[in-house]
Amino acid sequence: MAALPQSFPTAKLCRAALPAKGSLLFGNISGFSSKLRPRIRSSRKGWSSSSVRAVLDLEGSGVTLKASKIDACRSDRSKVANLDDIISERGACGVGFIANLQNEASHQIVEDALSALGCMEHRGGCGADNDSGDGSGVMTTIPWDLLNEWATKEGLPSLEKSSTGVGMVFLPKDEIFKDEAKNVITKTLNEEGLEVLGWRPVPINTSVVGYYAKETMPNIQQVMVKVPKEENADDIERELYICRKLVEKASKSEVWQDELYLCSLSNQTIVYKGMLRSEVLGQFYLDLKNDLYKSAFAIYHRRYSTNTSPRWPLAQPMRLLGHNGEINTIQGNLNWMQSRETTLKSLVWRGRENEIRPFGNPKASDSANLDSAAELLLRSGRSPAEALMILVPEAYKNHPTLMIKYPEVVDFYDYYKGQMEAWDGPALLLFSDGKTVGACLDRNGLRPARYWRTIDNVVYVASEVGVLPIDESKVVMKGRLGPGMMITVDLESGQVYENTEVKKIVASSNPYRKWLVENMRTMKPVNFLSTMAMDNETILRHQQAFGYSSEDVQMVIETMAAQGKEPTFCMGDDIPLAVLSQKPHMLYDYFKQRFAQVTNPAIDPLREGLVMSLEVNIGKRGNILEIGPQNADQVILSSPVLNEGELDALMKDHSLNPQVLHTFFEIQKGIPGSLDKAINQLCEAADDAVRNGSQLLILSDRCEELEPTRPAIPILLAVGAVHQHLIQNGLRMSASIVADTAQCFSTHQFACLIGYGASAVCPYLALETCRQWRLSTKTVNLMRNGKMPTVTIEQAQRNFCKAVKSGLLKILSKMGISLLSSYCGAQIFEIYGLGQEIVDLAFCGSVSKIGGLTLDELARESLSFWVKAFSEDTAKRLENFGFIQHRPGGEYHGNNPEMSKLLHKAVRQKNESAYAIYQQHLANRPVNVLRDLLEFKSDRSPIPVGKVESASSIVQRFCTGGMSLGAISRETHEAIAIAMNRISGKSNSGEGGEDPIRWSPLTDVVDGYSPTLPHLKGLQNGDTATSAIKQVASGRFGVTPTFLVNADQLEIKIAQGAKPGEGGQLPGKKVSAYIARLRNSKPGVPLISPPPHHDIYSIEDLAQLIFDLHQVNPKAKVSVKLVAEAGIGTVASGVAKGNADIIQISGHDGGTGASPVSSIKHAGGPWELGLTETHQTLIDNGLRERVILRVDGGFKSGFDVLMAAAMGADEYGFGSVAMIATGCVMARICHTNNCPVGVASQREELRARFPGVPGDLVNYFLYVAEEVRGMLAQLGYEKMDDIIGRTDVLRLRHISLVKTQQLDLSYLLSNVGLAKWSSTQIRSQEVHSNGPVLDDVILSDSEISEAIEHEKDVSKSFKIYNVDRAVCGRIAGVVAKKYGDRGFAGQLNITFTGSAGQSFGCFLTPGMNIRLVGEANDYVGKGMAGGEMVVTPVENIGFCPEDATIVGNTCLYGATGGQIFVRGKAGERFAVRNSLAQAVVEGTGDHCCEYMTGGCVVVLGKVGRNVAAGMTGGLAYILDEDDALIPKVNKEIVKIQRVNAPAGQMQLKSLIESHVEKTGSSKGATILNEWEAYLPLFWQIVPPSEEDTPEACAEAVKVEVGKVTLQSA
Repeated sequence: MAALPQSFPTAKLCRAALPAKGSLLFGNISGFSSKLRPRIRSSRKGWSSSSVRAVLDLEGSGVTLKASKIDACRSDRSKVANLDDIISERGACGVGFIANLQNEASHQIVEDALSALGCMEHRGGCGADNDSGDGSGVMTTIPWDLLNEWATKEGLPSLEKSSTGVGMVFLPKDEIFKDEAKNVITKTLNEEGLEVLGWRPVPINTSVVGYYAKETMPNIQQVMVKVPKEENADDIERELYICRKLVEKASKSEVWQDELYLCSLSNQTIVYKGMLRSEVLGQFYLDLKNDLYKSAFAIYHRRYSTNTSPRWPLAQPMRLLGHNGEINTIQGNLNWMQSRETTLKSLVWRGRENEIRPFGNPKASDSANLDSAAELLLRSGRSPAEALMILVPEAYKNHPTLMIKYPEVVDFYDYYKGQMEAWDGPALLLFSDGKTVGACLDRNGLRPARYWRTIDNVVYVASEVGVLPIDESKVVMKGRLGPGMMITVDLESGQVYENTEVKKIVASSNPYRKWLVENMRTMKPVNFLSTMAMDNETILRHQQAFGYSSEDVQMVIETMAAQGKEPTFCMGDDIPLAVLSQKPHMLYDYFKQRFAQVTNPAIDPLREGLVMSLEVNIGKRGNILEIGPQNADQVILSSPVLNEGELDALMKDHSLNPQVLHTFFEIQKGIPGSLDKAINQLCEAADDAVRNGSQLLILSDRCEELEPTRPAIPILLAVGAVHQHLIQNGLRMSASIVADTAQCFSTHQFACLIGYGASAVCPYLALETCRQWRLSTKTVNLMRNGKMPTVTIEQAQRNFCKAVKSGLLKILSKMGISLLSSYCGAQIFEIYGLGQEIVDLAFCGSVSKIGGLTLDELARESLSFWVKAFSEDTAKRLENFGFIQHRPGGEYHGNNPEMSKLLHKAVRQKNESAYAIYQQHLANRPVNVLRDLLEFKSDRSPIPVGKVESASSIVQRFCTGGMSLGAISRETHEAIAIAMNRISGKSNSGEGGEDPIRWSPLTDVVDGYSPTLPHLKGLQNGDTATSAIKQVASGRFGVTPTFLVNADQLEIKIAQGAKPGEGGQLPGKKVSAYIARLRNSKPGVPLISPPPHHDIYSIEDLAQLIFDLHQVNPKAKVSVKLVAEAGIGTVASGVAKGNADIIQISGHDGGTGASPVSSIKHAGGPWELGLTETHQTLIDNGLRERVILRVDGGFKSGFDVLMAAAMGADEYGFGSVAMIATGCVMARICHTNNCPVGVASQREELRARFPGVPGDLVNYFLYVAEEVRGMLAQLGYEKMDDIIGRTDVLRLRHISLVKTQQLDLSYLLSNVGLAKWSSTQIRSQEVHSNGPVLDDVILSDSEISEAIEHEKDVSKSFKIYNVDRAVCGRIAGVVAKKYGDRGFAGQLNITFTGSAGQSFGCFLTPGMNIRLVGEANDYVGKGMAGGEMVVTPVENIGFCPEDATIVGNTCLYGATGGQIFVRGKAGERFAVRNSLAQAVVEGTGDHCCEYMTGGCVVVLGKVGRNVAAGMTGGLAYILDEDDALIPKVNKEIVKIQRVNAPAGQMQLKSLIESHVEKTGSSKGATILNEWEAYLPLFWQIVPPSEEDTPEACAEAVKVEVGKVTLQSA
């Protein structure tokens, strides 16, 4: 093992093919193949790893720890997609294609593809040896000349192009296995009547392969095959496809099955790929450098696998596609593909469909599965464009262009919507079958894609511009793919088809409109009932029987009925997990929603709802391979929420032949086995109904009379079991499932039912409860007296349904899913507390890491609700279980009034015995969290406490949570910061920015008071109120260059424990003038941060943001905050490869100032599991030493700290408890601004009551540290370092839980070895560097450094390439550190020529005037605070500048000042979250001015859809020459008017004048020359906060002309 190159501390650079400026590549992931790392299953006894200390024994076994006990849901059901396999394969990438329109093959195309790949290096990842890439490859036409040269040498006749297939084959390394595999291939081909002409070993150079990649490198050969029987090219391809499938089948039982892989087997295309860094692909495969290798096109791909040991076969391109992105719905897609297997038939297969199954493989990556689905459609006779339109449809609903100009395209999408659920998620797909080459983008446009065409008829598509040096004068067209768009090149005719042309051709091939009109039926809305169907007593009995509590009725159902939205609440979820609780819970409470983080983005249901839809199709899904009217015979529901009338209408639809199945179980003969038996009978009945032609199964728990011995089966169990049963029996496509149930009222419950297979739900008891509430005398009186807005009984029910629908959109969007039809059956949940028996029965494929209840135990729990409806002593009103609010006798809450009183007493009196009583209170609490089931053990004898590491050293590992100033008061925020700085811990700014007054130490304190911070008491001279950790969240509030350079650490908030997948929210009444000033927003206007997707929507973009932050402040460590969920280890590996310094894992129980109840309760997992998985995966992948692990969520004492340490954490975060220590009394009304002690309120009179002093918190942390010392001494350890990662000091406590004894915590006790460095070494390493960057070259220029030092003027020019990223960021940091955001008086005039990499001009400060001659990629001007930026194309261009895209997506994100002038168009999300910058641009993509809170944007050209969504401040002026703007504006907030106010006209004109002067824009010049004609064509977009400004309001005071100068920074 000594030979392993350990290049950790000094990580070698991966150099790109261009000059090595700024081309450091990060990322270390070891590339063990699946062969080297067997999956380990845990047995009851613990982990058996003797057999698997595989080849690579890196201090501990080289083993992937997979979730305990999920054996792909027993082998007999191995068909179902397993979440566990899926989350271990994630990836993101850089891609592109080059195609010659004359179809002329040349070696130049291959050369160009290889050099473009080299410039994509930063979009990929490298292994721990810094040499094994995650994968790169190219797909081209078959190089016949090269192969014929080989044939001649071998003495073979030359290959017949028309009838020869070429296979690129990865064979096993082992000689014997290799021969066996070749024999299997030859035998299979011969049996098919094909002739193997020969095997050609592919010439390779192994010296360029990394260590880990070499370990798993296959033997690579090409097989030449003659296909005698088939005439046309399509039949030859189909024959080769069948052969490949037969080879895969034939090798299924062999030991080497995982080592045989056919990259391609085709008569048209060939794929060269491997686990290589992109710039060595051409050195490895000698063919690619051979002049005889000619092709008319090339698709190239560079992979960044977030995790896993990347494997050779998973490199891309695949056989048809190159995919940059992530399919979020993959588990559902795989299940549905598998359900289709029995029904897919087509004449082209001549009855051989059986031989080409299966169509999906859960163990392969999402890209590989999408590829195989597309390939199936292609080989069945569809064109590549049609296949992708079916699989990845655009957001065509209400699309202004499509609806009017291309109705046939809408019909096409409508026809297929009911047959194929979309493969949803961010994706740029490149495809080719050898005759057509093309690219398409997902419906959200969440991947960059730029294209250009030259005068010599070559078309280029790439993730970035600048990947190839091109003579700009030859470029005749430049553009970008917008959301859902497609471009194809027909190599045979030389035509290029842009988006709508392609789609129109595809959609016109069949009379889809006619078929839809004749067969598809749309459900008409039916009115709600206007009277109660049951009397009050019956309603109460039903509510009791089905598990409702009074909180559910009053806080959830009644709020939704009254307000039409989900209830908001605050603080975290501090009750026990359902399985640990002593109270009965509904089955839904064992499920937690999964959410997107890092590998894929959450999307925005609030502002980008146009891409989302809740439509569902009910009925049989036909055979998708046969096109015809019969497939359109379905019913469309506008949403999955049905009322009683709509359910009746479905029941009367004869062609659906609906069957009602009742869901009850008999317990007269006793509980054991009763539920199992009932479920089996239910599944049999479902089976019979479908075989007898029913297309709609209604599972119903309605009955005339509740019977004590016939309790209802939990409806989620019934739906899941029937869904799984029908999949197994190949019947799932023939019918839809609808739940008619009493046991469903909250958004999470609807989501669970749909996620496990229901197409729609009729919540009859919830609707009845709405009616009862509306008719109750209390409600009637409140409405009569004006205490509550009046709603009718119909309105109340409509409101409830509206709230459910918007809640569902939010749950879908958290996972980045746009369509309910893709969410249905996708099982986007994980389970905490159900045993394997239940999972196998109804939720197969979902992860349940800790085991739990058996079916009988679940039956008992359901029964405990049911009996309440029949017992005499049950109260006459509903019980309050206390799940949301703490109450005496209710559920136990971790943060309870008694605990806060004891803690206040201890810290205020500085009394150790009082702290001991607090400790005792925690020790005696009921089991609340997983760690309560563990205790410490030691093989050492105790030592004196005096020998243990000091408290002052331990407290340096403590941090406080990211609580924003705004959510909590200034007093609390500053007191916490001062306390943490006193003990050298770290406080966190949260996402609200920070007042610069806090950055310098206090020197004016007298008697504990300081005039600088007059509202605080208990101060000392030398105190600093700065937060060591400054947070960069999705709202970018208060993120300025000066804020960034004054941080010790910068935290990127990807998710927060209380609401992962959603942005923060601050109610309007908490946005005081002070808060608004810090956040650059408007007082009184509520602030909702977008979900984390604008610049962290994939792993390579997160790596880019980390790069940006290291660039602006090279001294600050960058941390990334994640929330625990299954698969987080994979995500964390990607983050570590992305060069983060710290990874923070938050538990689901984190607090919040305001969040929807269902998010607090039902998303995220326990940090114990998340931390264990992260720590162990990082160790496995050789990455643990690169990052500090920090954990938070419900920490209260030294016991929690030591538990987290044993599980691998280096640092510990305290949130809610820190607030309690400073005075919080847990009133749980943070979101109302009425906090009684001023901790979480912005109201002056309440803040005056704030009781805390920094000393209280200091005392608390010292007590915690002393508790840790005492425990360390007891265990016999001297310092924290000795215990971190040592799970062997933990053991299970003997404790009996009320619900089950089947919990399995073996995962938490497992161990894969220790990190190579101690925790102290890891914590004290240098900040990770960006390596050599262009900014350093600029700063080392003496004139520039002179100008910065002495505020002089200087002008300079530099060349720039796409690998130079975040250029100017570091210069801005230097200026901001010295002068602040506004103080620099010099001028740095810097001109760049070339293609700028991502984040060009980020964080610019005043005094920097940057000019770019060329073009730029995404994130131009991100976070700029001042200065000026001009982007203009080079002289002598062959295209029209205003028609060309010159800058990428998400420009000006979070800008707080400055001006930018762009001659050309921008991509999606231009000026998102712009606070003060002014911009002129000549066209934009979708979502322009989204979330803008200030500034001014002028667009002199066309814009995309959804303009000004969420825009609450600032103005926009948009030129509308073809009268198409109005339908594109999101009118929810803004109003749209002509530019009537003189001040507005002057603002517009002067900005255009500046634009023309700086960029030479011809478009701008034309507008100024014909001002009178053009002015009436401009629209002004005005949010409410700007309506009274002189620019927007002609009636406003006529201002003196002199005053309307440009408000320059």
